[in-house]
Amino acid sequence: MIPIIIALLILLFYYIFTRNYNYWKRRNVVHDTPLPIFGNHFQNAAGLKSLTNVLTELYYKYPDEKIVGYFKGSQPALVVRDLDIIRDILNVDFTNFHARGAALNPETEPLLKNLFHVDGDIWKLLRKRLTPAFTGTRLKNMFPLISQCAEKLQALIEDKAKRGEDCDVRNLMSRFTIEFIGACGFGIDMDTICNENSAFLHLGKVVFQRTGKDVILLGIMDLFPQTRKYIQLADDTLYNLIADIVLTAFKWRNYKPSGRNDFIDVLLHLSQEGKITGESIEKQNPDGTPATIELTLDDELLVAQVFVFYAAGFETSSFATSVTLHKLAFHPQIQARAQEEIDEILESYGGKLCFEAVSKMTYLEMVFKESMRMFSSFGFLQRVCCQRYNFPSLGLTIDPGVIVFIPSQAIQIDGKYFENPSEFRPERFSPESTYHHKYSYMPFGEGPRGCIGARLGQMQSLAGLAAILQKFTVEPCDKTPMELPINPWSNIVQAVKGEIPLKLKLRK
Repeated sequence: MIPIIIALLILLFYYIFTRNYNYWKRRNVVHDTPLPIFGNHFQNAAGLKSLTNVLTELYYKYPDEKIVGYFKGSQPALVVRDLDIIRDILNVDFTNFHARGAALNPETEPLLKNLFHVDGDIWKLLRKRLTPAFTGTRLKNMFPLISQCAEKLQALIEDKAKRGEDCDVRNLMSRFTIEFIGACGFGIDMDTICNENSAFLHLGKVVFQRTGKDVILLGIMDLFPQTRKYIQLADDTLYNLIADIVLTAFKWRNYKPSGRNDFIDVLLHLSQEGKITGESIEKQNPDGTPATIELTLDDELLVAQVFVFYAAGFETSSFATSVTLHKLAFHPQIQARAQEEIDEILESYGGKLCFEAVSKMTYLEMVFKESMRMFSSFGFLQRVCCQRYNFPSLGLTIDPGVIVFIPSQAIQIDGKYFENPSEFRPERFSPESTYHHKYSYMPFGEGPRGCIGARLGQMQSLAGLAAILQKFTVEPCDKTPMELPINPWSNIVQAVKGEIPLKLKLRK
């Protein structure tokens, strides 16, 4: 009797975990054969390949298809290759795909109540009120804080260069980024550039570090989304630490904007409002018009926004700048041209980095964009279908809950859109160049859910690069790899495995 029961249980589990596996077959969508339990997600769930790599391989496996089916466990997903369809998803029909589906469980992990992770009405109201924090005027007002961080960075590198030491630029740019975030986000000196053992630098590593337990739990939640409401990935330690920093900063300013024009001031303005009201993206009145909704701005919500300002800036900006330095080390002629531009522009500003000077560094910006094209912080974009949707050009209808993957990294290195894509050629992004499709280059995403801090992140990154190239030349050292290896455990944000060692020499 027991063997029969075991056999029946096995058959039951097999049915449960494979019942959706005819989803794409019924719709005549090309896809790889899924495995029981894992679907097509085994390599990522097992930590063999990052999701960016998995999606990139799938993108090139089916070069003639506009879409490719995928199964994340038993959950159907769609990998979109066609740029016009991508435009519709991210912009034209955004209301059908406004959810990112990135949150684990904001109710048990309050730090996930941030703009990046939340969906629906909470996202819409937060986005509307936080967008003014990243205007050109605010960026200009923040720049003196960026400049101070850049000067500290120069002093640190000069000391290393005089001793002839190799530099791990990944660590170097992480320290610069955290210093900037402390000044512009928290309004405090985090002392990460001068102090390699800074608690704030350690905090950044903790946020993105994955223990064996984390990997297992993330794999379970990926394959079985229904478990997300029961699993708490992080304990309360991280929240309490961030909350203590933020609420202390509020207290120092008597819970009123101080005039520093930093992110804490923005949140204090919001806090004074108490509530945000606006039109719903999820609910409608009986007459079909959007319902009016409101959001109470409690401490948990405000702390979560500072957390994402810290986390997103720490990993993406430090990644982008260190990868750019790696590219320049192997392309000395391009580096020399960037330095020539920096020298000419800074000479007219007394040798000092300022907002106006960095804004004129068009070639350095081209270098930065080309680096991000070849190796983006975000290797793919993710959306979730929110209501039954028909793709007009495909005659395909998908259901709510279907994940949509946009393999942006794969698109950015496709010879169809960028000639000789493996060649590092900044001229692709010259102001006169208009040949590439808008949706063939999306390092910061696109549409209403594009990165809200893209301009700030780019400005800070360019300032850091300019500060280094003004005084130093970057060269490969004996340990520098030609190609940077991707950490197979990285998913939403790509990460390099190990250090990025380079030699920085004082310019004559």
